[in-house]
Amino acid sequence: MKPLSSRALRLRSGQAPRGTATILVLAALTLTSAQAAEPLEINVLLPLSGTGTFIGTEQLKAINAIEALVNKQGGIAGRPVKFVIGDEQSNPQVAVQLVQGLLAKHVPLILGPTMSASCGAVAPLVEKDGPVDYCLANGIRPTPGSYVFSSLFQTHDMLTVALRYFRQRGLTRVAAIFTTDATGQDAERALLDGLARPENKGLALVAHEHFALGDISVAAQMAHIKAADPQALVAWATGTPAGTLFHGIFDAGLVVPTLTSPGNLNYPQMKQYAAFLPKELLFAAAPFFAPDEVDRTTRAALATFSSSLAANDAKPDMIFASAWDPVMLAVAALRKLGPDATAAQLHDYLEKQRGWVGINGRYDFVAIPQRGIDDAAALVVRWDPDKITWIPVSKLGGRPL
Repeated sequence: MKPLSSRALRLRSGQAPRGTATILVLAALTLTSAQAAEPLEINVLLPLSGTGTFIGTEQLKAINAIEALVNKQGGIAGRPVKFVIGDEQSNPQVAVQLVQGLLAKHVPLILGPTMSASCGAVAPLVEKDGPVDYCLANGIRPTPGSYVFSSLFQTHDMLTVALRYFRQRGLTRVAAIFTTDATGQDAERALLDGLARPENKGLALVAHEHFALGDISVAAQMAHIKAADPQALVAWATGTPAGTLFHGIFDAGLVVPTLTSPGNLNYPQMKQYAAFLPKELLFAAAPFFAPDEVDRTTRAALATFSSSLAANDAKPDMIFASAWDPVMLAVAALRKLGPDATAAQLHDYLEKQRGWVGINGRYDFVAIPQRGIDDAAALVVRWDPDKITWIPVSKLGGRPL
C-alpha cells in the first residue's frame, strides 16, 4: 500500500492543511476590517418639504459638508459617518411618526427636527428616557436634565439682545406682530418677558398684533401698527409667512428698524424677498458675523465652518449655523465614547460638557443646561442689499456699534 502523504495524514487526524490556517486568519481579518468600515449611521430629521423646505435644504448642505469633513478626518473609530435623512415635512405629526419609528429601532441619537413645532411635538416622546434628541431649532425650551437639547441661544436671548440694542439706540416705542403658531408664541413670550425686565422699563409696547400662518395679507394689522407710530418693529415669522409680513410692511409704507426671526437669515430668503424687504432689516445672529470679537479657538472653528461650506459651494448664514455645532458636538461625543455609545452616555457627555468650542463660542452645558450658550454669544446684524450680506451693527450682547 502506498504510504499516506503528510497532507492526507493531517486531514485524517482533523488537522487543517498547511496554509489553511493562514487563509482563515486572513479571512477573519478581512471580515473584521469590513465590519470596522461599515458606515456609522446617524439619523437626522429635516423639513425637506412643506413651509420649512428652505431651512431643511440649507441644513442638509451643512450636514453634507460635515459628513465630508469628518470622513476626510478618518470618521469615527475608523468608520465612515453616514447621516440618514428623514423628511419631517414641516409637520409635527410626521415628525412624531418618524421618531416613533426610530424609537422602535432603539437608536441612541436623533438630530432634529428643525421646525420648533415639530421639536415641541417630539420632546415628550424622548425627554425622560431618550434617545438624545438635539433639536436643530432654537425656539423650544427643553426641560433641564432631559434628553432634549436645542440649537443656538434661545429666543429669549435673541429678544434680550435686540431690546438692549433698541434701548441703547434710543428706540423706545416698539410694535410687534407674531404668527399664532408655536414659533410665534415662543417669540411673543420672549418679548413680553424682555420688556418686563427692569433694564427695559423705558421701553413701551405701542402695538401688539397677530396673524395666522395661512393668512395672505396683514394689511389691517399693519394699519394699526402704523397708527401707533412705533420707532421699531418686531415682525416675527419664518419662511413664507415672513414674506407676507414683509409685503405688508412695504405696502403700508412703514419705515422703521425691523427685527425678524433668524430663520430668515439666509441668502435664498433675502433674494426671494429683495423687492419688498424692510429698509432696515435686523436679526439677532451668531458670532460668525463678528470673528474679530471671538477668541482664537472660536476663529479656528469658524474658519473650518467657512472652508467646509465653500467646498460645497455654500456661503455661511444662520441656517447653516443652526445645524453646524449640534452635529459637530454629536460627532465629538461619539469620537470620545465610541460608535456604540448609549443614549445615557451621550446624554451625560453633553450634560457635563464645559469648554467645547464651536462656531458659536465656548459651550457650557452646566451653566446653561440643554443649550450651552446664551445672549453673550449673540449680536445684532443688518441686511445690506448693496453688499448682499449681513453686517454687524452691535457688539456681542447687543451694544450698538
